[in-house]
Amino acid sequence: MKVTVMGSGYVGLVTGACLAHVGHQVMCFDIDEARIASLNSNHLPLFEPGLDSVIASGVREGLLSFSSDAEEAIGHGQVIFIAVGTPQDHNGAADTRHVMSAAGLIGQYMKDYALVVTKSTVPVGTTDRVRETVARTLQARHSPLAFDVASNPEFLKEGSAVNDFMKPDRILVGTESKAVEKILRQLYAPFNRNHERLMVMDIRSAELTKYAANAMLATKISFINEIANIAERMGADIEKVRQGIGADPRIGYHFIYPGCGYGGSCFPKDVAALEASAIAEGYRPQLLRAVREVNARQKERLFEKISDYFRGDLKGKTIALWGLSFKPRTDDMREAPSRMLMESLWDAGAQVRAYDPQAAGVCQQIYGQRQGLTLVDSKEAALEGADALAICTEWKSFWAPDFALIRATLATPVIFDGRNLFEPDCVISHGLDYVGIGRIGVVQAQQSEGRVRSINAA
Repeated sequence: MKVTVMGSGYVGLVTGACLAHVGHQVMCFDIDEARIASLNSNHLPLFEPGLDSVIASGVREGLLSFSSDAEEAIGHGQVIFIAVGTPQDHNGAADTRHVMSAAGLIGQYMKDYALVVTKSTVPVGTTDRVRETVARTLQARHSPLAFDVASNPEFLKEGSAVNDFMKPDRILVGTESKAVEKILRQLYAPFNRNHERLMVMDIRSAELTKYAANAMLATKISFINEIANIAERMGADIEKVRQGIGADPRIGYHFIYPGCGYGGSCFPKDVAALEASAIAEGYRPQLLRAVREVNARQKERLFEKISDYFRGDLKGKTIALWGLSFKPRTDDMREAPSRMLMESLWDAGAQVRAYDPQAAGVCQQIYGQRQGLTLVDSKEAALEGADALAICTEWKSFWAPDFALIRATLATPVIFDGRNLFEPDCVISHGLDYVGIGRIGVVQAQQSEGRVRSINAA
């Protein structure tokens, strides 16, 4: 089947590459000519494990191509996916201008029947507006061409997106048309062989399902972080609590790992957008607002703990930072907790020596040659000349460090573990103070003084 993907960002590239991988003829379009030139030169604009090889295979087999020519791209596709960005506007709502722009281009350059599929995460009712925009543009052309629309939200996790697409939990389709359902069943047949994964519902329900899924996951994260903060004050260990509640199959272990807050391109934006959409309909969603507020506060916790440990005097201190991306296996720093931590440290007069396996280049693009920021190429190099170590991202390469080296290198032997990677007793046994999230009173062992000190950040 001939497929066009409008938008060559994260979702668009994964969608296009994976569809080409199973034999569809795919053309990815983007108005950014530099991005298309980069893709045509075999340079990916983002890091996603496995994506480079899938793209290379599709290009090599002649099944995947890239174009900045809207007429060429739209003329190519029997199925046209809209996979452009929907950033937050100043009110927190999703900005759908790029979606409507894509719809306008489709109406302008369609040459035959096409199925227009909204893949972007969009507010309820957006696909109806896509239909109206395409129809209005065709009418202005005096064109009798027929088309259909559908919603097909993505459920891709950064860091495992290729596998998520190839082996989906579910394939969600929003349509009331049996003909459209038949087309999409044919398109997704290679991903739907073992058992039935395709779920069909009305368009508005499909649009809301995507937002509801992300809001639920964000809620679980904010909930466990709220409990972690309570645990610190009550002398409980959140890791024990997490295991206790996770053993209940009604709750499960997924997304109940406490830390320094969630980030990325989805959860912060989608929770805010769903809240804004609800308010626009006359309903104030108190839970969604609480999820946002808890997460915003949680991103401040690691800095508070560092500041409290050093009794508010961080001027001239250097903090080694392990992890910049909002999660492992990606270079995405959008809404990353590391950004709030670094900016708070700089405001307090501290310096940062940071290492991330993938996100250093992105960090450089964000902050440039900023005074107070040194990007290094190994986690060991980050420790050099540092007073303390903070961890913001749970990269696997951080899980089993050389504690003796950390102890010998840091001016003040302390680890601020924003992802609870380590057991406090293990860290303390190596002569290091340990500050985690929700770990028994924020326990720290001051071995040089022969005593244990506890600090509870407000």
